[in-house]
Amino acid sequence: MNEESLKKLLKEVREGGCSVPEAIKQLKHWPAESIDIACIDHHRSLRTGLPEVVYGEDKSAAQIIAIMKKMMAKSCLALATRVSHEKALTVCREVDGLTYHETARMLAGNEDKVEEAGYRGTILVLSAGTSDMPVAEEAYLTARYLGNPVEKLYDVGVAGIHRLLGYKQMLDEATVLIVVAGMEGALPSVVGGLVDKPVIAVPTSVGYGSAFGGITALLGMLNSCAPGVAVVNIDNGFGAGCMAATINRKNE
Repeated sequence: MNEESLKKLLKEVREGGCSVPEAIKQLKHWPAESIDIACIDHHRSLRTGLPEVVYGEDKSAAQIIAIMKKMMAKSCLALATRVSHEKALTVCREVDGLTYHETARMLAGNEDKVEEAGYRGTILVLSAGTSDMPVAEEAYLTARYLGNPVEKLYDVGVAGIHRLLGYKQMLDEATVLIVVAGMEGALPSVVGGLVDKPVIAVPTSVGYGSAFGGITALLGMLNSCAPGVAVVNIDNGFGAGCMAATINRKNE
């Protein structure tokens, strides 16, 4: 439950569109609902502005199904990240109304319940290479499902810097930029030297040998000499999307 859905429920009670017993029924498991395998935090969006999202990588399909069914029943946005294609097929057979985004490995339900956030501007997601797209798409969809206008610009890494410079207007117009890169992780520093906006750098595990599974990119980004660059964990597109949405949120 988020702030808007709570306001709607209270308004319906006030105007007679919802009885008090029905409202109590809806609020019965608020702020949390315990099932055998999880304690689902329905209150999180109201408390933090960001809903609980299911981390699917280390959960079985059966566990994801059980949690997503409860989240879908609340008629609010339901998201799961790091869901393999095989798991997604099983989950979607058991839970109606889910969309699987294969590149991002994300499941989304109740998409019509996405509420446009009070935002300051547009979030721009950039990737250095096509191989970085799974992480970039995770960031893109996360920010979009959190109610932000989001644009993307992929395969604009430093090996062909002219590709990036051709989109200078997009860089200038963005309010927050998420920059995803593997290998040596140079792109966030370049972008940080071109814009006066926050840059969220996302190292990826793309690369081999001395790339060390993304550690080289991570350390390069942490040591960026460009001002205004912050770094999230390796392959953490979800965290970058949440951070960008929080920065982009308009204070009421």
